[in-house]
Amino acid sequence: MTVSPVPPPMIRVGNCSGFYGDRISAMREMLEGGDLDYLTGDYLAELTMLILGRDRMKDASLGYAKTFVRQMDECMALALEQGVKIVANAGGLNPAGLAAKLSEMAESQGLKAKVAYVEGDDLRERAQELGLGSPLTANAYLGAFGIAECLTQGADIVVTGRVTDASVIVAPAIAEFRWSRTDFDQLAGAVAAGHVIECGTQATGGNYSFFREIDNMDRPGFPIAEIHRDGSSVITKHARTGGAVTVGTVTAQLLYEISGGRYAGPDVTTRMDTVELSQEGPDRVRISGVKGEAPPPDLKVSLNTLGGFRNQADFIVTGLDIDEKVALAKQQLEAWLTKRPAELRWEVSGTAQEDAPTEEQASSILRCIVKDADPKIVGRSFTSVAVELALASYPGFALTAPPADAQPYGLFTPGYVPQEKVPHVAVLPDGTRVDIDPAPQTQPLADVPGPALPPPPASSETHRAPLGAIAGARSGDKGGDANVGVWVRTEDEWAWLAHTLTIETLKQLLPEAEELTVRRHLLPHLKAVNFVIEGILGQGVASQARFDPQAKGLGEWLRSRHLNIPVSLLDAQGTA
Repeated sequence: MTVSPVPPPMIRVGNCSGFYGDRISAMREMLEGGDLDYLTGDYLAELTMLILGRDRMKDASLGYAKTFVRQMDECMALALEQGVKIVANAGGLNPAGLAAKLSEMAESQGLKAKVAYVEGDDLRERAQELGLGSPLTANAYLGAFGIAECLTQGADIVVTGRVTDASVIVAPAIAEFRWSRTDFDQLAGAVAAGHVIECGTQATGGNYSFFREIDNMDRPGFPIAEIHRDGSSVITKHARTGGAVTVGTVTAQLLYEISGGRYAGPDVTTRMDTVELSQEGPDRVRISGVKGEAPPPDLKVSLNTLGGFRNQADFIVTGLDIDEKVALAKQQLEAWLTKRPAELRWEVSGTAQEDAPTEEQASSILRCIVKDADPKIVGRSFTSVAVELALASYPGFALTAPPADAQPYGLFTPGYVPQEKVPHVAVLPDGTRVDIDPAPQTQPLADVPGPALPPPPASSETHRAPLGAIAGARSGDKGGDANVGVWVRTEDEWAWLAHTLTIETLKQLLPEAEELTVRRHLLPHLKAVNFVIEGILGQGVASQARFDPQAKGLGEWLRSRHLNIPVSLLDAQGTA
């Protein structure tokens, strides 16, 4: 397939990867499952950049997603035969190296594949000059126009480094529909579609609060966006695949890892508060009404550094006197250490049951987490003390596993650089280098003024029940912050949610957030409230500041918390 001289009314863009390590067979499944024009993959996350950075430290020829190479080795011939173009950010820290690898692969298989790549995002060598310090990795989030240039010039496969996740989906639409840099509404519509399918099966029932309502979750199919010339889209999946595409599954993914009504990107700021969803048919959800604005003047930069070394010891504490046993273990370990680590933190997880029928149910886990710049301090010096307690501490002393060596951990921080200071280069299949200009119009990012609240619900009898009896949620990490999006499905539920789930109530339900800054954003079209909890993840997922470092379960914890809910709403859901 080549870019048509006459723009088509619609293109079908599938996705086969939501993260580095996703289902390895997904590329073949998508190519064999039905018609596609483009197949995309998202392989990068903040933690992935750190992993690839460590790979590159060991071997300068690496730095890209090796699983993508395996998929392409199996599927390149099939994609070329079907005329499906491949776009992926699997290039990571070395898109040129990945492109060369793919060209070699094509030649070895006797295939004529035109491979292009996009570069310019890697700012590590200029980090100090740009005021970004001395990180292990420093990658700006580029937009979609470099990819689009490669596609317009005939590339069959385009790989990139760090672009925004949705850009791999937006770029085919730009190339096919010939959108300009200022077609903000169309670009924003494609960003919304891209944001829905970029995380793979999270759009088709994966990680979905109401998963019990989906008949077949054995193997959810990967999503497809049918993007139209006006920027609207329909989210669907191949026939006869598992999972489901519903207004609920799409709402959940739209709320994933966003902040407020404005979702900023390098090409356009998408007004998430304008997104409208409608169920068009089985496994078909239409996205329409999306408005866009000029992007902000600065590009976000993902900065990863090696923060030091960490270790942990997990103690099993069983039976009676749990609190006293925990106190003894803490007192002994801290007293026996010859040198205290820079950071030493204790956590107790699980609650030992009284008169429990199994030993595991009678036990709690006491976890000691240590961090330091010196691996020796949190290596043998720490683990030896944990082991030496074995016969000298509380009754029933045991460890869940032998202590391990100290492991390096990373720190993530965001940086910002003016668009014009970041190169954006499309390297075409023939080696020609095309500079991509920055956005011609920009505007500073600002919060959307709060929408009018719906009329408060009439006072009625309430019953104490979990929030999840009527509300879904999805949560995720944004650097050191976490977002929790909560949505409901009827206007009556929305009126109650908007008035009830305030910042104060959220902090009562999630005590971990009590001392933190929390921002609330209302999204009436989605019947959703989105919270951003600042600093709950410390310095990012790689720093492992809490036991759920990516905040994936934070929304489900919130749904499990009890509050007073009108009986009328519970009756409507059959949960009273």
